[in-house]
Amino acid sequence: MNYGLQLSASGALTALYRQDVYANNLANINTPGFKADVPANRQRLVVRQEDGLLSMPSNDLLEKLGGGVQVATPVTNFAQGSLDSSANPLDLAIEGNGFFVVRAATSGSADRLRLTRDGRFTLNSEGHLVMATTGMPVLDDQNRPIEITGVGPVTVGTNGVVRQGEREIATLRLVDVPNRRELRKMGENLFAAPATAMNNLAPATGTIVQGARERASVDEITALLDVQSAGRAASANLAMISYQDRMTERAIAQLGRMA
Repeated sequence: MNYGLQLSASGALTALYRQDVYANNLANINTPGFKADVPANRQRLVVRQEDGLLSMPSNDLLEKLGGGVQVATPVTNFAQGSLDSSANPLDLAIEGNGFFVVRAATSGSADRLRLTRDGRFTLNSEGHLVMATTGMPVLDDQNRPIEITGVGPVTVGTNGVVRQGEREIATLRLVDVPNRRELRKMGENLFAAPATAMNNLAPATGTIVQGARERASVDEITALLDVQSAGRAASANLAMISYQDRMTERAIAQLGRMA
């Protein structure tokens, strides 16, 4: 296969990947607590290096062109989103660093715990504080579901202490991950991390704001421009593929003709 076609194909694929990531950021612009992804590419090694066949002969000129590009692991932007006031007293936002802890199943094992910045909470039929979007229970500092069954207004302090009237009910568990590169998105605005990281969570330095929602860390103008830029890059690489295909066809039809 023409080497130029391979390079252009790798450029088109990575540009389409960037477009998908930026489009997902744009689609979640109104999702509270959403953290934008930043796509990454890396240079692909030439074939001999990639396959470990350094002793084989090759074309030095082609190898100087490199092996094209390939997709790398995206990086999540954990920048603080701005806070909007909410009429719901169970809407909580984190100002600063930190994550709420929720449980994905009844098991209390670390691999079932999830982290989120989405503080849209509500009460289920059993009086447990849960995520409004998933129904997952929100955990206190003892990894237990928070039960609010009394009568009276609920208040949540900046330190996470939940009170109903004068009675202290629980303290929200607010944690942080020292190495956030270990976090991976699980969908539904949730993050998971390896068991080693979940077992070594650090106390969060952020504070809780009651009756507020954190906006997504997405700038709509930048995201839209990024989608368009990635689309133009994909189109340019696809045009190069078409151009090289025509050149190959011409070479076969004309240069390869017997005199």
